[in-house]
Amino acid sequence: MSAVPPPTPPPARPPAGARPLLPEGARRTAAWCVVLLLVAGVAAVLVWLVVVFKTAVTPVLLALLGTGLLGPLYRRLLLMRVRRSLAAGLTVLAVLVVVGGITYIVVAALVDTGDQIIASLRDAAQSLTRHLGAAGTSLDDLAKNARQLLEKFGGTAASGVISGLSVVAQMAATAVLALLLIFFFLRDSDRAIGVLRTLAPRSTGDMVEAMARRAFQAVEGFMRGTTVIAAVDAVLIGVGLLVLKVPGAVGLAALVFVGAYIPYLGAFLSGAVAVLVALADRGVVIALWVLGVVLAVQVIEGHVLQPVVQSRTVQMHPALVMLAITAGASVAGILGMLLAVPLTAAFFGVISELRGRYGTGGGGDGRSPGPGP
Repeated sequence: MSAVPPPTPPPARPPAGARPLLPEGARRTAAWCVVLLLVAGVAAVLVWLVVVFKTAVTPVLLALLGTGLLGPLYRRLLLMRVRRSLAAGLTVLAVLVVVGGITYIVVAALVDTGDQIIASLRDAAQSLTRHLGAAGTSLDDLAKNARQLLEKFGGTAASGVISGLSVVAQMAATAVLALLLIFFFLRDSDRAIGVLRTLAPRSTGDMVEAMARRAFQAVEGFMRGTTVIAAVDAVLIGVGLLVLKVPGAVGLAALVFVGAYIPYLGAFLSGAVAVLVALADRGVVIALWVLGVVLAVQVIEGHVLQPVVQSRTVQMHPALVMLAITAGASVAGILGMLLAVPLTAAFFGVISELRGRYGTGGGGDGRSPGPGP
């Protein structure tokens, strides 16, 4: 006969009338503090890794933004029964032609009118000096050294991308690597989803895929919408400057287009430069007209373009956008300012997916149509 195992003793119970060490509210607060500390620790480690490996991370992030912007063209080529590799190659070639042409126009306009714009800013600062006294003197000093400050700030933002090379070589190498990554990201997007499902635990594969698609959808919508808005802003402000005969109108319009990729702050800085140039060369009346044009374009952007063009993207409060830009600038300078908002949009896309899955009682599978093929 086999021995009968002894019965398992019941779990010990606290003595009757015993109270927990902390009340329920304190225990919940402590639990949330632990969660927040863990999240903050993970975020700090991720930021540290990004800073340490920024040579590799920067092209990857730029490639993700480029992939989001070029995704619709790639999918249209696939619908035309073009092979994946050929479609990805044609898409990269198209971005080379378009971005190369835009870059040439912007750089040529800024080179041709850069001295004139800086001279106008210096004249405006000197004019303000006569009215503001010591405060105007500091503005004059800043205008006189604008070129040196720009070079130093741009060098600081681009330093460390590829150690030991000049700024131009760094930017060229990063752009080439980003283009190659765009090609592979476009061609192998379906494989990337498969890899994510393989790495994720078996029970969470669908959720990980849905979050990745929603994050990429937010980045794609942001890039496409921002490009359209930047082009409209540049055209409207450029036409206004040409009508008002402000010197360097093409260069100022190019500055508006580039600055539009930094929400709010870029528009403010480019608009301020346009007003100061008009003040120096055309007087107070024309400067006020330029200010009116800039404000009118911003009103059109905020009340028409943003709701219509970016209606399908993650909507963020302006205060949150400014905080994201500030944090990005503190981590990676100008590049961080450019990347902060789309990355924040991707984060809130993930949060939106999780809230859709768990915030409504888990109804539905929570999967949204992804931007990938």
